[in-house]
Amino acid sequence: MRYLIVGCGRVGSTLAKLLVADKHDVVVVDENPAAFKRLGNRFGGQVEVGTGIDYDVLKRAGAERADGFVAVTDGDNRNVMAALIAQKMFRIPKIVARIYDPPRGQLYRELGIETFSPTTIGAQTIRDRLQDVAYASVPTFDFGKLSSLVATVTRAQAGKRVDLVEMDGKIRIAAIRRLGSVSVASPGDVLVEGDEINAIVSPEALTQFAAAFSSARPEARLTA
Repeated sequence: MRYLIVGCGRVGSTLAKLLVADKHDVVVVDENPAAFKRLGNRFGGQVEVGTGIDYDVLKRAGAERADGFVAVTDGDNRNVMAALIAQKMFRIPKIVARIYDPPRGQLYRELGIETFSPTTIGAQTIRDRLQDVAYASVPTFDFGKLSSLVATVTRAQAGKRVDLVEMDGKIRIAAIRRLGSVSVASPGDVLVEGDEINAIVSPEALTQFAAAFSSARPEARLTA
């Protein structure tokens, strides 16, 4: 796969190196040549100096052949403009833009641009740490109306079927990780102590979900 990343800051450079390590073709665009130092001397991808909102720059970077496009500059406006150019002019099938302002992220998602907000993700993580809740947040979807949470099955929950942990319209167990293997959860699956479950939880059920897993042993592991 060929990926085009606009913005060679900490996120962009780290993502670029991860994708190269996974054997993908990667091109990184940044208007500051010094930013490419973050990629290191052994970076196996390509770089292009210029702004990500310039059609000619993106064309030189190979946008016409890109399978995925990521905009992670420091500015929301630049990220959205770059994403729109990638979408409308180059027809890149997969586009992701970083948006710091959550309400604007919702608007742009309605335009067909997938966004993520460090503001929202960071706030959720801090909330979980402050309250010492028995789950860990992962990025929300549906504009924050629902939460995707990960928790570890405690001794108290072990032996229960998935459908007995769920609440209609409020809590749905989506997946179970057991001994390094992940599977889609079925209603009849029996939980085992130490399993990691991914649950979709509505706001009004967060308290019930936390209570269900609050009896975790001190060594119980919670992961995001």
